[in-house]
Amino acid sequence: MARIVYIGDEATAAGFRLAGLETVVPDPQDAAATLRRAAADGAEMILLSGAMAALVPLEELEAALARETPLLAIAPDVHGRGTPTDLSHEVRRALGIET
Repeated sequence: MARIVYIGDEATAAGFRLAGLETVVPDPQDAAATLRRAAADGAEMILLSGAMAALVPLEELEAALARETPLLAIAPDVHGRGTPTDLSHEVRRALGIET
């Protein structure tokens, strides 16, 4: 079975634990170190909350997203915060096609 780790808030982590995932709820200042540790410890996939992703330096986050392994995905929390922007919608809105 693949080793999947969720890094984020406690409420969302509780749900992922129920689904059988490993979870880590780091202090905000430890977000980048926790991401590095999960990757170094052999996680095959890392789900990183949007709030935690915002705390990781941009260059480090982009490098982690570009790597083949572990697979990294930004996941919204249980309240829907941190949902990635719909880029195609934003482009259509900027062009005046949608509101």
